[in-house]
Amino acid sequence: MLYEQVADLELEIEDYKLEQRERDTSSGFTRATTIVSLHGDGETGRGEDVTYDNDAHDTLRAAAADFPITGEYTLDEFSDHVSEIDFFLGNEPNQSIFRNYRQWAFESAALDLALRQAETNLADQLDRTYDSVRFVVSTRLEEPPTGDRVLDWLDRNPDLEFKLDPTSEWTDDVVQRLAATDAVQTLDLKGQYHGTTVDQPADPALYERVIKGFPAALIEDPELNDETRPLFEGHETRVTWDYPIRGVETVEDLPWEPEWLNIKPSRFGSVQSLFETIEYCLNHEIQLFGGGQFELDVGREHLHAIASLFYPTAPNDVAPKAYNDPDPSGDLPSSPLTPPADPQGISWD
Repeated sequence: MLYEQVADLELEIEDYKLEQRERDTSSGFTRATTIVSLHGDGETGRGEDVTYDNDAHDTLRAAAADFPITGEYTLDEFSDHVSEIDFFLGNEPNQSIFRNYRQWAFESAALDLALRQAETNLADQLDRTYDSVRFVVSTRLEEPPTGDRVLDWLDRNPDLEFKLDPTSEWTDDVVQRLAATDAVQTLDLKGQYHGTTVDQPADPALYERVIKGFPAALIEDPELNDETRPLFEGHETRVTWDYPIRGVETVEDLPWEPEWLNIKPSRFGSVQSLFETIEYCLNHEIQLFGGGQFELDVGREHLHAIASLFYPTAPNDVAPKAYNDPDPSGDLPSSPLTPPADPQGISWD
């Protein structure tokens, strides 16, 4: 089993450091994350907290001395230990999933440190190989939507592929214009993000427009109700799920056995839950692709490493960090991404 191959890795944590990152993004908001650095035996393991609450990052950084995490552990023991720590210091996060995001930051840093202290990397530890990673660019359209943003990207690099977030403002003309590029791989309906800033309420007209307009694309996170469920009859294999996926039980609770799933490691909270879910999907022939959360630092590398090991040729929504800048410039990396020559831990750069 995958998790058993890392669970007994030993790690020693002598101290740790929290550093905040902040940057404007192509989606029009300022992204803040926290880098967790665990130090021990001359090595450093790093993880990234992708909680979508900038104030929560300020609070975490101010409380650096309050978390009892130094000591000697196996990775499994460390996971049990941090699962009992309230990293939100008595404050209820804006979304419960943020607890998973923060736990993942500490657990991924611990896995990185344990591998480095063992002088190995994740691929070797799992007896797998790093392969080149195909990626797509995730972007929202301009307002009002025209598709110009995608066409501008394709003028710059005609080989790019995309994951887009349709909204009710998309017209038939916009759909036809985008579909004609043959570059759109995934359409994220955001129908599962209830109560969040990106929630797109179920819109039968939009759903039908997208299903018919992009007959080969994956369709992510629809909201299914009496009006929308019939639209997907015969298209179930094209539906992929993202926001609900947080462990094996959430896969089993889906409306039907999926053909595709989006894996975002931070949603799982623990290394164990992530690896058990990936293994479940491999055993049930469920295809996977990776997803990102506007990581600003090492978290993006971790996405590349995991995608490289388990789903390198899928339409991974893990474009390098530079693609999320408000005005990307310079010589941007092309897909696929080449594996590192000498990887250490779970970094992939």
